[in-house]
Amino acid sequence: MPEETMGDGWTPVCPESGVANDQFQEFQLDGEPCFLFRRRGRLFAYRNRCPHLGIPLNWMPERFLDPDNCFIHCVNHGALFTPESGDCIAGPCQGDRLMSVPLRIADGTIEARL
Repeated sequence: MPEETMGDGWTPVCPESGVANDQFQEFQLDGEPCFLFRRRGRLFAYRNRCPHLGIPLNWMPERFLDPDNCFIHCVNHGALFTPESGDCIAGPCQGDRLMSVPLRIADGTIEARL
C-alpha cells in the first residue's frame, strides 16, 4: 500500500489478513523505515533502526529474526531484541530498546503512526 496518511495521522500499511505469524512487513512512515510482524497472534511494530548505530537491523528485505527465529537480530553487530517489547538483551546496546510504532486495525487494514 502506498504511504498515505489519514487526517488523524494514521497511515494504512497492509491488510490485517496479509500478515501471518512470524511474518514481517516493512513500510515507511514519514520517511522513517519501519516494520511490523505478528507473533503468537499479536501485532508489533518498530522503527527499523538499531539503537546502537541508528542503521537498519536487517540485511535482506523482511528478514529480522535470528537463526533460531526467537529474537529480532541486528545483523550489523549481533544485538538481540525481544520481539514483544523491543528490549535489547544482548549486544552493544544491551539495556536499550527498539522504538515501538503504534498500530491499530481499521476496517481490516493495519494502520500505523509515529
